[in-house]
Amino acid sequence: MTIRKRGKNYWVDFSFDCHRIRKRSPDNSYKGAQAYEILLRQRLARGESLTKPISKTITHTFKEIALKWLELYVKSNNKPSEYLNRKTILNGNLIPYFGTKNIAEIESLEIEKYKNYLLAQRKLSPKSINNYLCVLSRCLKTAQEWKILQDVPKFKLLKVPPQEYDFLTESESKILLQHSDDMWRDMILLSIRTGLRFGELIALQWSDINFNDAVLTVNRNIVRGFEGSPKNNKTRIIPLTPSVIEMLQKRERSYKYVFHDSKGKPLRYNVCRDKLREVCIVSGLRLISWHVLRHTFATHLSDKNVSIVAIQELMGHSDIKTTRRYTHPNLPVLQNAIKMLEPVFQENVTIASQVTI
Repeated sequence: MTIRKRGKNYWVDFSFDCHRIRKRSPDNSYKGAQAYEILLRQRLARGESLTKPISKTITHTFKEIALKWLELYVKSNNKPSEYLNRKTILNGNLIPYFGTKNIAEIESLEIEKYKNYLLAQRKLSPKSINNYLCVLSRCLKTAQEWKILQDVPKFKLLKVPPQEYDFLTESESKILLQHSDDMWRDMILLSIRTGLRFGELIALQWSDINFNDAVLTVNRNIVRGFEGSPKNNKTRIIPLTPSVIEMLQKRERSYKYVFHDSKGKPLRYNVCRDKLREVCIVSGLRLISWHVLRHTFATHLSDKNVSIVAIQELMGHSDIKTTRRYTHPNLPVLQNAIKMLEPVFQENVTIASQVTI
């Protein structure tokens, strides 16, 4: 194909049956000119005259397609919390930048400029930028599936530094439990002994607990106030320790949720976050999040040489690589590993210094 740009206009310029065909593209973009040339060649191949006017290619702005994708695709195929998350990313970031652009003109270079803008001017982290780019990519791919976009521009995600994970040692876990009381102590204990995600913890209902078999079934999750299935739509069963069973048996069962507010409604994240920070301050520990307790559960299992496959199942991870990020041998474990390199010398062992032949 031969596409030329003369001044501010794109032209198609090619030969057909020993005749030169040169016309200005009605869609003044490189991809529009490509599509226009294909159309011209098809008409020539059918023996049609090129003097008949060709209607201008319909253009779509990114905002138009993005909002349609949000309402027709995301709302139908994603959880409400994920819909809200993508809506926030579109309205707060992608639409303000790409909104008025023809979606067919969003190319790799334009996306690289967007990445640089987020890094240099908005000072966002690579992880946040990658989240925005993933939403942009999914939107453009759907536009391609809808035959609105011919090609999806290629781009690379930013490299994200290894994420730092925090966890409590067994002694720190005991200190935290000693300085907490009532419902908050029960929640902390259950988190450390089951590794539930925070959303799974506040969504836990009495119907999910089987006291006869001493197991808990993870059936639901609450994210941003929306209750739905667990992450990855994967239910799982977690055996309960005697201390957890004893704690649960002592709790009142006035409402369907195991942990709730004064009206029996699910707890809110900001309330639980602030309360855990208060307990940390009273305990003399660093400030941690509820997710650190989940990480603590996985790390304690790993330190006790529990199979990583078992940890993966208990944590509800779909990919074992995710589980590996949660498991960190602590310093005593590493020290014991290094000691294995030193040979053990016993007393009264005679080493021959010479061999007589």
